[in-house]
Amino acid sequence: MTFEKVCKLADIPDEGVIGLEVGDVPVALVRRGEEVHALHDVCSHAEVKLSEGEVYEGTLECWLHGSCFDLRSGKPTGPPAIKPVPVYRVKIDGDDVLVSLSKES
Repeated sequence: MTFEKVCKLADIPDEGVIGLEVGDVPVALVRRGEEVHALHDVCSHAEVKLSEGEVYEGTLECWLHGSCFDLRSGKPTGPPAIKPVPVYRVKIDGDDVLVSLSKES
């Protein structure tokens, strides 16, 4: 499994989210304290950027229709989304955040 350096930990706001491209794949990075999660940055319901949404109790909420996706599994926690979004493995190496595009689920 190959990991690619994508940003510094400080680039992601505490309890916040940023969107970036890893190669040509849109990725939303979510920080909760020192823990970082990576999800595909496209809502499975409306095909808009999840990184423009809000982090809420272990989920990332889509700004358009309010679908929430579990940060660990990518599974929707309620309607209108019914399909999960891919999640990616993350490593923290010192101050660097690394992501592997191999899907976890």
